[in-house]
Amino acid sequence: MNDSSWATPPHTGYWGPSDQGPVQGAAPAGPAYDAHDAQHTRPMPIVPDGPAVPRYGDDQDDDRGAARLSGPLFRDETFRDDTFRDETASAQPHPGAPQKQNPEPMPDAPQPAPAPQKKSAGRDLGAAIGVGVGLGVVIIASLFFVKAAFVGVIAVAVVVGLWELTKRLEERKGIKAPLVPLALGGAAMVVAGYVRGAEGAWVAMALTALAVLVWRMTEPPEGYLKDVTAGVFAAFYVPFLATFVAMMLTAEDGAARVLTFLLLTVVSDTGAYAVGWRFGSHKLAPRISPGKTREGLVGAVAFAMAAGALCMEFLIDDGTWWQGLLLGLAVAASATLGDLGESMIKRDLGIKDMGTLLPGHGGIMDRLDSLLPTAPVVWLLLVLFVGSG
Repeated sequence: MNDSSWATPPHTGYWGPSDQGPVQGAAPAGPAYDAHDAQHTRPMPIVPDGPAVPRYGDDQDDDRGAARLSGPLFRDETFRDDTFRDETASAQPHPGAPQKQNPEPMPDAPQPAPAPQKKSAGRDLGAAIGVGVGLGVVIIASLFFVKAAFVGVIAVAVVVGLWELTKRLEERKGIKAPLVPLALGGAAMVVAGYVRGAEGAWVAMALTALAVLVWRMTEPPEGYLKDVTAGVFAAFYVPFLATFVAMMLTAEDGAARVLTFLLLTVVSDTGAYAVGWRFGSHKLAPRISPGKTREGLVGAVAFAMAAGALCMEFLIDDGTWWQGLLLGLAVAASATLGDLGESMIKRDLGIKDMGTLLPGHGGIMDRLDSLLPTAPVVWLLLVLFVGSG
């Protein structure tokens, strides 16, 4: 086995500069390695088959030479030999040394507790307040100076609300409720309620529903039933309920009645928001509106009853404080149900807001959600308490 060909390979490469003579085991020059590259390529040492010859002239150097061959192939010879020994010894333990099986991972260091998160309102509060104040100025100015102008404000809100509702229905569900007859019939419904009272409102509602049925006949029959059903629902939900606000305005103290209706609804929403944001911990209807809490409902009732007592005592002719308590309780209930009702619609449609027209609020329908179902409640209770005026 001590063939001289294993100890002395052909001289085909160079270890260093050409003036130092050939070196064993250099890479052959060829397509992959030309002569120039071979000069810069350090060959892998050849292990002789015979007895190992100590390289360093000492019996203790045998292990170091073997360790060097089993370590990285290309190292700078300026490194000290003990550096090779230390690195390879750490990488390859002695065969007789006990091996540790499946070392356990070090336990993670305890992490500091996260800082408590500050509650957020969820909307741009500054924009919401600014828009609310602006809408309040427009409503108060039209309400106390020109009643007909306030009827126009109601009609515009109804038309925009119908546009938002029908647009979302088409986008999310593919339901095409006819907007043209709804918008025309809705505006006419508000005016009829102001001019002719409840009788005019009902007649306008019936005619609007008939117009929706006829208008949809100009389209293909596919989806006719769901389209006209959504149209009739929209006519009742938005303009018909809004007509009761116009009907309040026809009384002698109509402006005070409408103001009471608006104040109680806004105060109820504000009380629910303030108390629920600060103390809310028990969900009211988590499947419909996860943000609403029972504590918020208590706040809405308390705020609305207090405001109702003050409004009935000082704003409504012949009104008393105890009537205001009942009125505030009814407003808190109807406003909450109205808010939950629209939340149910928006959850079914998979949207957060009905629109983006009002910064900090969403769309017009997002402001009418509690007002619309509250309008007939306030109108009815005021008629029962103090008459139609």
